[in-house]
Amino acid sequence: MQISPDQWILAQWPLFTLNATIAFTWLVMAVLCIGSWLITSRLSTGESVSRWQVMLEVVVTAIRDQIAEIAEIGAEVGDRYLPFIGTLFLFIATSNLLSVVPGYQPPTGSLSTIAALAIAVLIAVPAFSIVGQGLAGYLKTYLRPTPLMLPFNLVAEVSRTVALAVRLYGNVMSGTVIAGIVISIAPFFFPVMMQVLGLLTGFIQAYIFAVLAMVYIASAARTQGSASPAENAENANRKEQ
Repeated sequence: MQISPDQWILAQWPLFTLNATIAFTWLVMAVLCIGSWLITSRLSTGESVSRWQVMLEVVVTAIRDQIAEIAEIGAEVGDRYLPFIGTLFLFIATSNLLSVVPGYQPPTGSLSTIAALAIAVLIAVPAFSIVGQGLAGYLKTYLRPTPLMLPFNLVAEVSRTVALAVRLYGNVMSGTVIAGIVISIAPFFFPVMMQVLGLLTGFIQAYIFAVLAMVYIASAARTQGSASPAENAENANRKEQ
C-alpha cells in the first residue's frame, strides 16, 4: 500500500521526477483556478443569481466571519487576511474532497506539501505583522518583555509552525492508513462509509489548519499592538505635541 503520493512515480527524467504529489497538486490548482474563473466571470448583482454564485458567497462570507471572530477585529479589517486564509482552506479542502475520484491521492498526504503550507504560514505571520506595524515594531516583539527572551521567542515562532504541519500531516495520514486497513479487511461493507467519513475528515482538517493559521497571525498582530506602559505614555505625549 502506497501511504504517501510521493511514492507514486508517474514519469522520470534526468533532472526532474514527476510524482503523484506534484501532478495532483497541479490538478487541484487547475480545479480552483478554472472553477473560480467560471463562477466570477458570471457574477450578478440582480435578483437572479446562479447557484454557484450563491455557494461562493456563502463560502466567502463564512470565512470572512470566522476571521473577524478569531482575530477579534471588524470584518473590513479582516479582509486583508481573507485571500491567504481562504486559499489555504480551499486548497486543503479541495485536495481532500477530490479523494472521491478513483485513483486520486490527496497531495496533503505528502510531507512536502504540508511542509510547504507550514512555511507559507511561517512567512505570512511576519509579513502581515510588518505590513500592519512596520519592521521596527515587528522586531521589537522578539525582545519583549526583556531582550533575554530573544532566543525563546525565535524558537516559539518556528516550533508552532512545525506543530501546525505535523498536526495536519498526522491527521491526513492516520485517516489514510485506517481507511486502507478497514477496506482491506472488509472491502464489500466499509468503502462507502469510509469514503463519507474521509470527506468529513478532510473538510475538518482544512478548517482546523486555516483556523490555526489565523490564530497565529492574529496572535502576532495583538502582541505587536500591545506596547509597554512607557511606550504608551511616550506615544500619548507625541500625539499631544
